[in-house]
Amino acid sequence: MEPGSDDFLPPPECPVFEPSWAEFRDPLGYIAKIRPIAEKSGICKIRPPADWQPPFAVEVDNFRFTPRIQRLNELEAQTRVKLNYLDQIAKFWEIQGSSLKIPNVERRILDLYSLSKCNTRPFDNEEKDKEYKPHSIPLRQSVQPSKFNSYGRRAKRLQPDPEPTEEDIEKNPELKKLQIYGAGPKMMGLGLMAKDKTLRKKDKEGPECPPTVVVKEDSGGDVKVESASPRTFLESKEELSHSPEPCTKMTMRLRRNHSNAQFIESYVCRMCSRGDEDDKLLLCDGCDDNYHIFCLLPPLPEIPKGVWRCPKCVMAECKRPPEAFGFEQATREYTLQSFGEMADSFKADYFNMPVHMVPTELVEKEFWRLVNSIEEDVTVEYGADIHSKEFGSGFPVSDSKRHLTPEEEEYATSGWNLNVMPVLEQSVLCHINADISGMKVPWLYVGMVFSAFCWHIEDHWSYSINYLHWGEPKTWYGVPSLAAEHLEEVMKKLTPELFDSQPDLLHQLVTLMNPNTLMSHGVPVVRTNQCAGEFVITFPRAYHSGFNQGYNFAEAVNFCTADWLPAGRQCIEHYRRLRRYCVFSHEELICKMAACPEKLDLNLAAAVHKEMFIMVQEERRLRKALLEKVSCGESALDWVP
Repeated sequence: MEPGSDDFLPPPECPVFEPSWAEFRDPLGYIAKIRPIAEKSGICKIRPPADWQPPFAVEVDNFRFTPRIQRLNELEAQTRVKLNYLDQIAKFWEIQGSSLKIPNVERRILDLYSLSKCNTRPFDNEEKDKEYKPHSIPLRQSVQPSKFNSYGRRAKRLQPDPEPTEEDIEKNPELKKLQIYGAGPKMMGLGLMAKDKTLRKKDKEGPECPPTVVVKEDSGGDVKVESASPRTFLESKEELSHSPEPCTKMTMRLRRNHSNAQFIESYVCRMCSRGDEDDKLLLCDGCDDNYHIFCLLPPLPEIPKGVWRCPKCVMAECKRPPEAFGFEQATREYTLQSFGEMADSFKADYFNMPVHMVPTELVEKEFWRLVNSIEEDVTVEYGADIHSKEFGSGFPVSDSKRHLTPEEEEYATSGWNLNVMPVLEQSVLCHINADISGMKVPWLYVGMVFSAFCWHIEDHWSYSINYLHWGEPKTWYGVPSLAAEHLEEVMKKLTPELFDSQPDLLHQLVTLMNPNTLMSHGVPVVRTNQCAGEFVITFPRAYHSGFNQGYNFAEAVNFCTADWLPAGRQCIEHYRRLRRYCVFSHEELICKMAACPEKLDLNLAAAVHKEMFIMVQEERRLRKALLEKVSCGESALDWVP
């Protein structure tokens, strides 16, 4: 599929397993059994026996949460690059008192970013133009900066940066091109002097001082200078015309005090160094420098309305790096009932049909169309990463808070209960004392249609398991561990702008890329629809992402088995190269298990013995290398392995 195409082609389905009751009684044993097949896809789906139906244990009336806001076309990496590009252009125009109007070509907004990347060549495409299908959401005809609208499309992304010099502007060929072509206010190059003196009015009534200052003299003989309007100085001119003192006398009194030269400079054009034609003198809203509209390059026909920034301030804004992208929290707190009402109403209105009658294939195609679109802004909300320790798990839990029925007790002790699985005897995480939220303690997820989870791998490259308690399906995409680095390379190659400013972007869980795009570059991708009552397993270092088909409630947690230990060690080495913090100490975990071998089952004990041997050998190698460096006279502090 060509990037930008409207037609999404679903990837192949991931493996689906249906264990018998005998197999289902040993969760980690069953996962180890299916691993040789399932890990080749990165993810798999498990359907429990039909009569395994745990009761929903959340106290619905007391469950309140604040979701995060997701603007769909900001999630997709290539679309975000285009929107960032539009934001930069829009900001360039807005701070000069204008707004960006994006042309329509064949009923579509012109893709300015793609146009900027085109090489000039003859047009030889014989394919007919595709007609744009109108959508209920208004097209973006004018991109406005979000700092004037707290709930606007784009997050604030600019940080202070040193003010540019004239040399900086002269060295920027792109901005110098932009100041020449097209209508409207442009940025002019600093240091350029206006050559056409005929544009200025001739003095017909003798010398006149710049009417941009009002001069007063106090009893001590000091001269005070007051500025007039920040936009134009006609009012000051009229005020001076009625002054009892002649202009020349006031100018002479200013010259008596040489320290006031800085004030005089403040009211003259930075280009021509003159203060006449004050009705055409612009005051920058950023730095208070002044410019004649006819001294700008190109000249402006009239005083622009609204905010206007001088070329120096425009360059400063354009040079500021973007902030790290992330989600913002909604301002409204929901109950499960109020969120469900909002979610169902949104989906029914969007597709104009009852929520349960919307085909999953239609939702999937529409989701990827929206995230790939620079024209349509659809915003949804997602209750993600809600701590079950605080709000309660969806599974029954054995504690002193409430009495459990015999049925609830059965599910509370089941190994498939996500509160139990991480601390099973065969699980490595049971040897970590701390309750690590999201890894040992489940997180909860309340979804609505189009709400998404972006491409990521689990912390420490661990397994994860997700159970959908109820509601509409959750669509998943998975990439096997063998292709993890290939996925990273493709995303960095296609959107280098994002990774240049945020190298750890894929660790932030905020970025999607169309599976069709990945597949077209050789990345193997699978998919599945997880329905209520089904599990989805992700394997070590398997990238996964997806979205919700509608209102639903899911729960997820991590777990680690004996076969994970080599992957966990490789992950720590990877984190070390990236200078990324660990969630827990891998070496400490190995040592703790090695210190109590009687608590380990045979498979885990054998794996720990092997890992401990590798760890000791590596420690010896590093100590030997360090001693050699020190013996050669190098500082130990200067050597990093």
